[in-house]
Amino acid sequence: MSLFKSEKNSTINFEYLDTKSMYFDSACQTLRPQQVVDAVNEYYHKYNSCGGRVKYEWGLKTDERIQETRDRILKLLDKSSSDYVVAFTLNTSYGINLILSQLSPKYEKIITSEIEHNSVFLPTMEVAKRLGIQRLVLERDESGALQYSADDLSRAVVVLNSMSNIDGRTLSNLKTVAQDVRSRDGIILVDAAQGIGHGLDLIKDCDYDALFFSGHKFYAPSVGVIVIKRTLLLNLDHRLVGGGTVEDVEKDSYKLVSSPENLSDRLEIGLQDFAAIIGLGESIKWQESYRPEGMYRDKHQSMISKLLFNGLKEIPSLKIINSKPSPIISFYTGKIDAHRLAIFLSSQNIMVRSGYFCCHYYLKNVKKYPPLIRISLGLHNTKEQVEKFLEVLKAILTNI
Repeated sequence: MSLFKSEKNSTINFEYLDTKSMYFDSACQTLRPQQVVDAVNEYYHKYNSCGGRVKYEWGLKTDERIQETRDRILKLLDKSSSDYVVAFTLNTSYGINLILSQLSPKYEKIITSEIEHNSVFLPTMEVAKRLGIQRLVLERDESGALQYSADDLSRAVVVLNSMSNIDGRTLSNLKTVAQDVRSRDGIILVDAAQGIGHGLDLIKDCDYDALFFSGHKFYAPSVGVIVIKRTLLLNLDHRLVGGGTVEDVEKDSYKLVSSPENLSDRLEIGLQDFAAIIGLGESIKWQESYRPEGMYRDKHQSMISKLLFNGLKEIPSLKIINSKPSPIISFYTGKIDAHRLAIFLSSQNIMVRSGYFCCHYYLKNVKKYPPLIRISLGLHNTKEQVEKFLEVLKAILTNI
């Protein structure tokens, strides 16, 4: 029997939730506020049309909303349209593969770190094979800082997350790494899938060559985003073409889009998910004014992260991976397998992630951890939900 009543959740903007559902898996995908759902439905109900291809009113409305999303992303990241282009794709993993697979063969090595998601770790293997270059896997310390020597970075492609999906460690020396990479004729690509929602200041302060994130981890539909320097985009060896990527085609040749205001078309192969892109724009707008539990979002996240971390530390049987509070916390216990514990929590309507979180190399083969439980917090979570989770977890571990 559930420990929770089925009354409507009082959290503003998530009225469709009821209190029997405790969702703690935002690192996988966030819930969507009603405003985002409404924006998506408005597209389908009122101006469902192709963008960038038509001159009728519905299509012009779609173009307007898509451009608003591009502008909001650049404003969010404090970047200029004169330096960067915003392009949309499937998700973070696809975006990273799309850029890495089209790099010109002028780099001597590719560098990543041991705590990367498979969406970074695996493509770097393939690029090293394709280009016949060295691949280095560097360590990150407890704070998340990359451990490297300047010589490592010479003519290198460096691909790193700004925030780990294991324990929320941030790449605390990101700005310095980027400076060192660029001063040695390399490029730096940033996986911001987690960092876009929790570590924005770190990202804004970095002079990266490309950044990737997904709407589904940012309170929006599932759509990928690439924010890429114009200089890098213009020097890609374009292998994936079609749809709107060209401005002219002859029998055996074609000309890529060259207009400065439409360079994103080179990466947007075929028809895009216009509703999802519009939903992402609405999500960014919504987050600017949303005040969970009456607090600014960063203060709210800090408050419930500390509550969760301190509460978990009080349970003796837990082995916590984190060294400090974070919206993403992972742990295991010798008392029960993580997958079984996740099932027990699910029976009480508490949703958590169990396993290796697409970080098999580091968690399974370097650290030799058993499968873990991960609690990842979102803006819909409340202090009361965290307290109830801790209460239920303690009860389960006491009675096994």
